[in-house]
Amino acid sequence: MRETTSTCCYCGVGCGVIIEHDGVQITGVRGDPQHPANFGRLCSKGATLHLTASASVTRQTRLLSPMRRLQRGGPPQPVSWDDALTHTADELARLHRAHGPESIGVYISGQLLTEDYYVFNKLVKGLLGSNQIDTNSRLCMSSAVAGYKATLGADAPPCAYDDLQHAQTVFITGSNMAWAHPVLMRRLEDARRANPTQKWIVADPRRTETAESADLHLPLMPGSDVALYHGLLHLLLWEGLVDTGFIAQHTEGFDALRDRVRDHTPRETARLTGLAEDDIVTAARWFGSHTPTLSLYCQGLNQSSSGTAKNAALINLHLATGQIGKPGAGPFSLTGQPNAMGGREVGGMANLLSGHRDLGDPTHRAEVARLWGVPEVPAKPGLTAVEMFEAAADGQVKALWIACTNPAQSMPDQATVRRALERAELVIVQEAFATTATCAFADVLLPATTWGEKDGTVTNSERRISRVRPAVPAPGEARHDWLIARDVAQQLAARLMPERAALFDYPTAESIWLEHRESTRGRDLDITGLSYEMLETRGPQQWPLPEGGSAGRVRLYEDGHFATANGRARFADVAFTPLAEPRDARYPFSLNTGRLRDQWHGMSRTGTLGRLYGHEGWPGVDMHPQDLQRLRLNEGDLVRVRSRRGEVLLPVRRSDSVKPTQAFIAMHWGEEVLSGRDSAGRALAGVNAVTLPSFCPQSRQPELKHAAVAIDKVHLPWRLTAMAWLPAERALAVREELKSTLSRFDFASLLPFGREGDAADASARLGLLLRAAAAESPGDDALAPIRAHLGLGEPGVLAYQDARRGQQRALRIARDESGAERLQGFWVAGDVSGEAWLRSLLEADQTLPGPGRQLLAPGALARTPARTSVQVCTCFNVSETAIRAELGRCQGTADERLVGLQRALKCGTECGSCLPKLRLLVQQTPIAEGLGVTTMPT
Repeated sequence: MRETTSTCCYCGVGCGVIIEHDGVQITGVRGDPQHPANFGRLCSKGATLHLTASASVTRQTRLLSPMRRLQRGGPPQPVSWDDALTHTADELARLHRAHGPESIGVYISGQLLTEDYYVFNKLVKGLLGSNQIDTNSRLCMSSAVAGYKATLGADAPPCAYDDLQHAQTVFITGSNMAWAHPVLMRRLEDARRANPTQKWIVADPRRTETAESADLHLPLMPGSDVALYHGLLHLLLWEGLVDTGFIAQHTEGFDALRDRVRDHTPRETARLTGLAEDDIVTAARWFGSHTPTLSLYCQGLNQSSSGTAKNAALINLHLATGQIGKPGAGPFSLTGQPNAMGGREVGGMANLLSGHRDLGDPTHRAEVARLWGVPEVPAKPGLTAVEMFEAAADGQVKALWIACTNPAQSMPDQATVRRALERAELVIVQEAFATTATCAFADVLLPATTWGEKDGTVTNSERRISRVRPAVPAPGEARHDWLIARDVAQQLAARLMPERAALFDYPTAESIWLEHRESTRGRDLDITGLSYEMLETRGPQQWPLPEGGSAGRVRLYEDGHFATANGRARFADVAFTPLAEPRDARYPFSLNTGRLRDQWHGMSRTGTLGRLYGHEGWPGVDMHPQDLQRLRLNEGDLVRVRSRRGEVLLPVRRSDSVKPTQAFIAMHWGEEVLSGRDSAGRALAGVNAVTLPSFCPQSRQPELKHAAVAIDKVHLPWRLTAMAWLPAERALAVREELKSTLSRFDFASLLPFGREGDAADASARLGLLLRAAAAESPGDDALAPIRAHLGLGEPGVLAYQDARRGQQRALRIARDESGAERLQGFWVAGDVSGEAWLRSLLEADQTLPGPGRQLLAPGALARTPARTSVQVCTCFNVSETAIRAELGRCQGTADERLVGLQRALKCGTECGSCLPKLRLLVQQTPIAEGLGVTTMPT
């Protein structure tokens, strides 16, 4: 066995990993104890990376050869790389000549490596002659970029992860760190354990696990962030907690902002935000007097039609109090994707150029033109993400080249996105996974490498550059993203501008890196002192690290000099504006979207593992109990969530985490796992059918976090639940085969379940769970193929059918040598009572309580227990019921009971993602009577 150090491919924390492999197949992964981002820790997603790279998953889900449709609407056919590249170049050149460079739109991803990004950026701006390139980082980080540049002068997070341990007050706003950045949450927990006086303030409309851990939760109304920050600044001024010396020496524009916040009294701020006045006062005093103060923020600020204003208003608080450029202090944007920072560094967006240069600056354009050896870089900004797809839907953009991202799941207003993908004359999808929704629209499919196979660099949230190293060869015919872009660029140059073919003479990823490095010379992110060799010998490094330097700079602006023309930071005089789409009588609910703990984006990778659905096992919409009562809804009832753009059908879930008139749906639920028909009979497209395309005027980042929706109960009396273990080498392929059948139902969800493990793990297994509903049974012609795929139509399967009542049941049972029966699969249609009990028997691999045939008797399932327990710990498959039972036996203080729980059940001892929930359960669960204590210790 061999080991290769690399970097995790999920969030912007940038954790180091050690990949275990045999040179051909990845067999394991663990955290790199030497990496300064995580020191060996991994979250539930990172800890299962090796399982997503197994040979079985690769065979069933990966795109392994180039493919193209020989005619529009026909099935994609495998072709050679020569054929795919020639056809792609021919078509792009044809459209370029016929309609001009702006007829081609390139949409790339924050999950690409810096080297990949660089080649794509140069291809569009240096060869095609437009700036028509944007990235899904526009959907997650562009407001943070605009906010930093508007106030501090540069897109440069000033803080470092070490600041977590130095802070006295931590202001977490617009971020559910416990789920979105779990490893940073562990570091923050360590900091508070070492310094019990550290205070946490969490501003979030929902009571998330992060908010549950806070000393002060501010459940502000959606969209009222700027009003809160202005109200805090009003109090900081009133109570003399601003740093007048810092303001005078290092900033400008304060007078206008001071006048702006004069009317944001505690009473007015409470009215605008829905918060208690006393809580606003407490937050201001902690922010200004319990210093140093560190702010941590993410999509709750960024994904907004006023995202730049929210970011800038928060930074204003740090400038007013001088809480920047010091250990434990500063405004720290937590990056969403693994290399959103690297993409911005190379200018891979419609309004940026390499080395943090601005497209609108003629000097900057001339510098890049000289570096690339081209006469000029076009001055006109390209269309940003939402604008690009709107233009394609209107017929202006003729070609869409999409790399390493899934807009048919992740973009807002899916009706427009899908119209764009259908209308474009050419859709090129460059992708590792063949199972994404976007692949279904592709005219050309180009297979790309992914984690464990790629070679290059990424930059994390603290400006730290890490190496990504390949452990195994690319499977099938997959190629590196930069290599595909290089080869297309060379063929395009031969057709359009032969003199520019040499622009893409890159033999290795390192050769691209060296050119990128030179583009940073003299810039704020100068890395001319950094090399692949230094990253190999000294490990990951923060920028800037100019030539002659030995290490990168930990934090920025320590000298009070900012990246503006005069060196002074600028206060942003921004107004509080209401939501782009406030709720009203027709759409009375505020819908919020966000992440799940164990899933990533559109789930093309994490969604291949059944174990990662254990914590959140089915799509749903969270609503407050009062709203359920008012609408006469029970948990599990199907509801139609409608906006002005589209709708989605989901089961409803009771949740105290949301306030009345608010609702929450996870961002991950797209067409890959959800299906059905809307009220007009059209196919549904997941949660982003309802989200809002309105964007921030400065950052062009769309309002993905909020939409006004109506929620109505849907009467679909015929129900189906089917669940079965399948051979691991076939389960994911069966899922893909079943997807085409799901549109026969008004609602359907199809998810893997199970406990994947190493080859030696005898308990490892994988299955599929299908839930569906319709006004009436779709008939046996539709149902028989599904039963066959799940192995529930085979000889020997116990079956019962009552055509008059529309009831169907089927049980696949295995008998061991002793004659004991165990459930291997079941089908319950019509009335699905008891399906939760059957699921618990199946997942636990328990012996049936009696002969299986008895479960087919009328009414048998209705007499069984109603539901299974929720999984809390993914690593060791520990349920909430088991945890509460064990906690009843644990005595002592809260910390002692947690330790006893971990010792007994192991939960919280591996990745730690479940620790916030475990601490909450410790608080909620009394010690059982008879053990000496019956109430919780204080």
